Amino acid sequence: MQHWPYPRWIAHRGAGKLAPENTLAAFRLGGAHGYRMFECDVKLSADGVPFLMHDATLERTTNGIGLGADQPWDQLARLDAGSWHSRAHAGEPLPTFENIARWCLANGHFLNVEIKPTPGHEQKTGDVVARWAARIWTGAAVPPLLTSFRPESLQAAMAAQPELPRGLLLDTLWDGWLAIARKLQCVAIVCNHALWDRATVAQVQGAGMRCLSYTVNDDWAAQRLLQLGTDGIITDRVDLFAPG
Repeated sequence: MQHWPYPRWIAHRGAGKLAPENTLAAFRLGGAHGYRMFECDVKLSADGVPFLMHDATLERTTNGIGLGADQPWDQLARLDAGSWHSRAHAGEPLPTFENIARWCLANGHFLNVEIKPTPGHEQKTGDVVARWAARIWTGAAVPPLLTSFRPESLQAAMAAQPELPRGLLLDTLWDGWLAIARKLQCVAIVCNHALWDRATVAQVQGAGMRCLSYTVNDDWAAQRLLQLGTDGIITDRVDLFAPG
């Protein structure tokens, strides 16, 4: 991907912490703050429906119990994914990946889809998310950026839909990360923002990839990344950083 079509500023899980993460309410709030690109986490229900949720378990962000991957979508769809955050969002449902994708397309927004498999479902999740993304974005000018910490998920996504752009997520610079990113034909490396320095930025950009960072919530950190010449900043602070 020689041309980089995505905005620099990306709203984390919709609107960071200002609304219940990974819900349509969060995306709408992020959009109201001027953001045009969003990050979200996608995993699979027991019957193979991709939906938005970060954790493998339901307890933190819904009134459900247990693994999301153990329940069919018709049960997950009934959960309250907003009350944990605030009364104002009580009753907010979990969205399907398609719900969020259609909202982004209708509003001209861009999406960074983190493939977030429940442990043991790495390959299937990568395959299904890529196939759904290709179908939903058929004919769209700009496809979603598929990212994951799990190389197995990115490998499955590449096998299913090689034309969709991919990015490798890193929380440490483990041995062989750049070789794996090259093998997966990644267009981006998405790092914990503290990992970037001038040498690593030069290494990644010299390999023809873009440098993205998570989760940047302080002005000093954002300024450091801008000075380093990185390409994308994922933030919770949609109220602090004007995306431009």
